[in-house]
Amino acid sequence: MENNRIKPVDVASELSTSFLDYSMSVIISRALPDVRDGLKPSQRRILYAMKELNLSPGGKTRKCSKIVGDTMGNYHPHGDAAIYGTLVNMAQDWSMRDILVIGQGNFGTPDGDPPAAARYTEAKLSGMGVALMADLDKDTVDFVPTYDNEHTEPTVFPSAFPNLLVNGGTGIAVGMATNMPPHNLGEVVDGICAVIDNPLMTVDELRQYIKGPDFPTGGDVLGFSGIDNYFRTGRGSVRIRGKIDMEMTDSGKDLLIIREVPYGVNRAALQERIAELYKDKILTDISGIRDLSDEKTCIEIELKRDARPQVVMNQLYKLTSMETSFAVNMLAIHDNRPKTLAMLDAINFYIEHRREVVVRRTRYLLGDAEKDAERLEAFLLALHHMDDFITIIRDSKNREEARERLQNYTFSTQTAESLGILIRSQASVQGDRYIFTERQVNSILDLRLYQLTALENDKISGEYAELLVRIKDYLDILANESRVLGIVKDELMAIKDKYATPRVTRIIPFSGDMAIEDLIPNDTMIVTITHSGYIKRTNSAEYRVQARGGKGVKAATTKGARKDAEADFIEHLFAAQNHDYLMFFTNTGRVYVDRVYEIDEAARSAQGRNIKNLLDLQPEEAIAAILRLERRVDEKGNDITFAEGSGNVVFATKDGTVKKTSLNDFVNYRKAGIIAINLEEGNTLVNAELTTGENEIVLVTHDGMSIRFPEEALRTQGRNTIGVRGIRPREGDYVVALAIVDPQKTLLVASENGLGKRTSFDEYRTQGRGGTGIKTMNCTDKTGKVVSATVVSEEDELMLMTTAGQSVRIKVATVRETGRATQGVKLMTLNDGEAIQDISIVIPDDEDEEGAEGAEDAEAGEDSGEAEAPAEE
Repeated sequence: MENNRIKPVDVASELSTSFLDYSMSVIISRALPDVRDGLKPSQRRILYAMKELNLSPGGKTRKCSKIVGDTMGNYHPHGDAAIYGTLVNMAQDWSMRDILVIGQGNFGTPDGDPPAAARYTEAKLSGMGVALMADLDKDTVDFVPTYDNEHTEPTVFPSAFPNLLVNGGTGIAVGMATNMPPHNLGEVVDGICAVIDNPLMTVDELRQYIKGPDFPTGGDVLGFSGIDNYFRTGRGSVRIRGKIDMEMTDSGKDLLIIREVPYGVNRAALQERIAELYKDKILTDISGIRDLSDEKTCIEIELKRDARPQVVMNQLYKLTSMETSFAVNMLAIHDNRPKTLAMLDAINFYIEHRREVVVRRTRYLLGDAEKDAERLEAFLLALHHMDDFITIIRDSKNREEARERLQNYTFSTQTAESLGILIRSQASVQGDRYIFTERQVNSILDLRLYQLTALENDKISGEYAELLVRIKDYLDILANESRVLGIVKDELMAIKDKYATPRVTRIIPFSGDMAIEDLIPNDTMIVTITHSGYIKRTNSAEYRVQARGGKGVKAATTKGARKDAEADFIEHLFAAQNHDYLMFFTNTGRVYVDRVYEIDEAARSAQGRNIKNLLDLQPEEAIAAILRLERRVDEKGNDITFAEGSGNVVFATKDGTVKKTSLNDFVNYRKAGIIAINLEEGNTLVNAELTTGENEIVLVTHDGMSIRFPEEALRTQGRNTIGVRGIRPREGDYVVALAIVDPQKTLLVASENGLGKRTSFDEYRTQGRGGTGIKTMNCTDKTGKVVSATVVSEEDELMLMTTAGQSVRIKVATVRETGRATQGVKLMTLNDGEAIQDISIVIPDDEDEEGAEGAEDAEAGEDSGEAEAPAEE
């Protein structure tokens, strides 16, 4: 080798330069998505190859090996295995929030099973995949030569929807990586339109539209801090938790059913991990595991009879991948450079891309329209001088001579304007003469004979007039930025209307977040709880205001709608703010406190979730009472809901014990519950009510006795106490109800044999606490014993439940008001061996009949004496 061809170089410098060139090639041309269309080069080339093969959503599928071969041979000179893997990923609805490819055949499973070979599978573009390439043929983006210079390929797609935000993406480059979560298409479109309307929008305002990630596998995102971080900085960590439902077998055993797993979790590996923990005796409350492997259920876990479902759920979240973290790093290519994007950055870059697409498309359409107008102008002029033109063409020796003679044929500009021709270019004017352009001459020479008819003349004139309107519109778009952005919005809304789906990932508050109340709007919610323990909250906006006499709206689908379930009905329905507290008291004397926003939000017609999924109830516990506390704050914003002097909770137990405890004693509640009242063995909590300190209390017993005494007769006691004597039941008798006196209402008492009555509180004189009380119902063989009592108004409705599982709804107004010590009237007719088990005030719905059911007046019994006993302190 000659000396002049040898160039000495520094090895370190050469290695550094070469490695940097390689790194940038990997970053730009392989590993990271483009901020404009959210695609890596390999994905873009596969989709473009499918477009060239005409694999539209409404057409036939083609073998994936054909798609892979065309992509590799024409656009992407890399391995077929890598190309096929990318194609498969774009067809997996558990990997992509909105798939870009429709696959036919085995494209793998969420359990980690691999797809079939490319020769066995077929594919075509989805509607969303086509939307990415809409208007690709209208000069909306740049094209560059392919690697072999035999074809051209687009550098980016027009991207009619924000694919980067909707589908997210992952990629590992040299020294950097991206991990972008998917989002809901409808929310993202709403957010982009809002940013177009308000370019100075803040992150807090944007989050009113885009709530956070929406993973295709569902699950729950815990807390808001991680979302807020990556919205602001492009980096953050989001905690994802799978969905576990609790059901009960016919034999009474609890089942935990895993219906959703966190995004990216292998379901088969998760099941193996649970089985391993069971085998190692770490999960000791599990008695069996089943793999159901269908679309709605992944794994079914059977618990032992004494197991606490909530404890097992927490163990699954802690010890398995049922709770994972998604580390967000929103890194993408912008202006041929990698850039970490905050959410508003990604949106603004996409808006700019779509603005450029609309402008370039409009210019392209304007150019086409002007060419068409130029051609139609020639036709109009030729048709009005047809004799001259026919003579010129007929007398010419060939096409070239005819072209020259026509090009020398001129008109006055006044003649052109008289025919409605709008002279738009100086190229067609010389002085006051209108001359033909070369394109117009060729159009005249190509004119067909049928186009010389009068009908065609009118048609050409109409087309020309329409073209002039379109040209004017295109020019107005190009001159008006607001029109361009308006078109961007309209096209995004059209995509949303066609392809948007409801959110599948729920975003729930998390106790680890700071100032959760500041992140959750204190909206008014309607909380419903059914008799069998299904609870949900629904935004009050779903309960539309109706005129008096309207039919009403359905409040919920209860278990009674299922043939295989016992009848159910809504027992509690009340309005509450998201920040309010709910206190759940159980029959064992414990209390659980939850915020309203911690209850699952569901549609008005949804059933809700079992309350055991919300509370960590022990196996023997059942809800005895529910109290709602409105959240109160002081001038400094401190929570004073449980502050001293906020009120009291009065308890009544089965053996006649009562207790008053200040709300302040419940301020340090725990998720696992705390003791509300100490109960002796065999005793249970009957009810709990909120009081102000000046109320009066009524206790009712099974034998029909009652006692009324002022709240002041009870001294305030702590939580971990038993209480004092409220009423002294006779042997075999016990308390069935606790009520707070309301002079505007009446006390309704119901007996085992279906009789009941309403009595004014005026008939219950105040006594001293601890006595045997006075009669509230004359219990005989005809009436049976008292099963329950409740405070009612005439507008209320009552549900009567029997030991045979039957339930009847009646209107309280049909129950006649009678004296205190009477037998009452018939509430419902019972079959032999059947008895009333419980009564409850229920919420009216649209299925109620105008008349009451089963309400018959029975002859009122005579007052047989009050059977008073002296009050005992």
